[in-house]
Amino acid sequence: MMDNDFTIDVDRVLGKIDDAEVLSIFFPTFRKALVVDTRSSDSEDPMVRIMPMAASTPERLRSIRRLRPSFPRPVNLTVIPWPRYVDSLVELGIWERILDRVGALTRLHVGAACHEILEELRRLEKGELAGVVIGENYHTIWSARN
Repeated sequence: MMDNDFTIDVDRVLGKIDDAEVLSIFFPTFRKALVVDTRSSDSEDPMVRIMPMAASTPERLRSIRRLRPSFPRPVNLTVIPWPRYVDSLVELGIWERILDRVGALTRLHVGAACHEILEELRRLEKGELAGVVIGENYHTIWSARN
């Protein structure tokens, strides 16, 4: 997984974060998604959580409806594939924009919870990369001939 191989329009991603009602940034390398639901009410704050990668947009919408039944179906869902390293979210200012967006909508301080989520994303990525090195859940396509 080489970070330099993937071009990302950072300004477009930042704009999507500002406009999205529900945002799903998915990491194909370790099959998880960061889901940010910016909707809130008097009794519920916005939601930020790591979820399994969904097979489709309707599947993601169903999972959000199950988690947040008190809200109507989201008006829009922005899905962003993230083929780069997790730390590039921080380096490119994506993570800070997410924190700003969620923080502006909540009554609670979200920094500590979001820091834990970022650390969990890093652990998941590190675990997957370690699995590649030791061959866990991976199979050799071409082997050396003896």
